[in-house]
Amino acid sequence: MFGRERLPAANYMTLNKPQFESLDQMADATAASLAQAAAGSAFHLFHDKQFRRLAGFEQLSQAEQDRIFNELVVACVVLIMLVLEAPDLRVAGEFHDYLSDLNKRIPKAHVDHLKTLGVETEHLREWEKLIAMRYEEYARDRHDVRAAAMQIESSEKGLDLDDLSKIQMLVPVQAVAIGCHHHICRGDTEGQDDLFKLTLRSLSRFYVELRVRLEGGRITPLTRVRVALKRILRRMRTGKQSEQ
Repeated sequence: MFGRERLPAANYMTLNKPQFESLDQMADATAASLAQAAAGSAFHLFHDKQFRRLAGFEQLSQAEQDRIFNELVVACVVLIMLVLEAPDLRVAGEFHDYLSDLNKRIPKAHVDHLKTLGVETEHLREWEKLIAMRYEEYARDRHDVRAAAMQIESSEKGLDLDDLSKIQMLVPVQAVAIGCHHHICRGDTEGQDDLFKLTLRSLSRFYVELRVRLEGGRITPLTRVRVALKRILRRMRTGKQSEQ
């Protein structure tokens, strides 16, 4: 899908800082910057040598490689949307309405950027459909991810408020990573744990950076998230070794 629409990172990473005359202008510019940052993060992972080796790029056609890139871009775009609507996002109460409005502008911002790069209208419509489809899927999967995380944590010890907070904070990035990995592998995820862990790490870095910026640089809660993510990855590695 959209095989010809993979675009140079330089185009994605050009961020402008205009003067704003209205809140709408500021929201549009912010959405555009976030959408470009999402594509830039996807581009970085896509060109990671380890990612390409684990995904078996040498055996993949150009069309299939482009499909994977598109899935990475959409994953980052949807992750932004899920963060903006996260109930635990630590921002001032009056700021939530602005973030809710900003959230709705993210898909259009990405499509508009593609349009400026010469992407044909037919492909733009396909991108709109893909973003909407993946958003619906990953947003729905959040419930299963939260339930599974609570079950795992409670099996090791009793859950306290700090545990519940960490689980809630991890839900968006875990849901997106699981779904993105599934689509990268076309559903055949058996034996692809290392690819998943690499994808999760990349999305987690993007996620943490985004939340830190939105929350005004307060990183203490996110430091706990980093620790929790390391525990998840270590648990996966330990489980894999015990099966061997």
